[in-house]
Amino acid sequence: MGGGGKNLYMKIGLLSDTHGWIHPRLFDHFAECDEIWHAGDIGNIETADRLDAFKPLKAVYGNIDDALVRTTYPENLIFMAEETRVWLTHIGGTPGHYNRKVLPAIYENPPDLFICGHSHIAKVMYDKKAGFLYMNPGAAGYNGFHKYMTAIRFQIDGNNIHDLELIELGERGKIILQDH
Repeated sequence: MGGGGKNLYMKIGLLSDTHGWIHPRLFDHFAECDEIWHAGDIGNIETADRLDAFKPLKAVYGNIDDALVRTTYPENLIFMAEETRVWLTHIGGTPGHYNRKVLPAIYENPPDLFICGHSHIAKVMYDKKAGFLYMNPGAAGYNGFHKYMTAIRFQIDGNNIHDLELIELGERGKIILQDH
């Protein structure tokens, strides 16, 4: 904390593809975060409400989300975090293979940070051609085809993104479901 109680940076907890289930350890991993960002396939409004009650939530809907989630959260969310322009969506593709729905805007007005989910594969890389940092936190939920449950934690200080950590929550299928 800096002078006047203002953070010197923002600490973000990033997840995607919870599919209606939150790993109990996510609350420990995100305890020091200022916000949680969810890149879609939330699963149900109760999951979003539970995250939002814990920390301020920015989220987009995904392809499995129902009408209530879709009317509560947008398909694309573009916002400023510190001095960093962020674009959050669910089906965004990967560098060199972006979804055709976002492709023109990525090059016409690129964000500083492009975040998506959907693939269930954690990936972070700088896209030199587009000129931004790409992040996909993988899948944090129990349901899906992924082998490991993952999320990401990072900090934003002005326009500097740093201290990025991949959080491995364990092998999908190896957790005791009654803990949730």
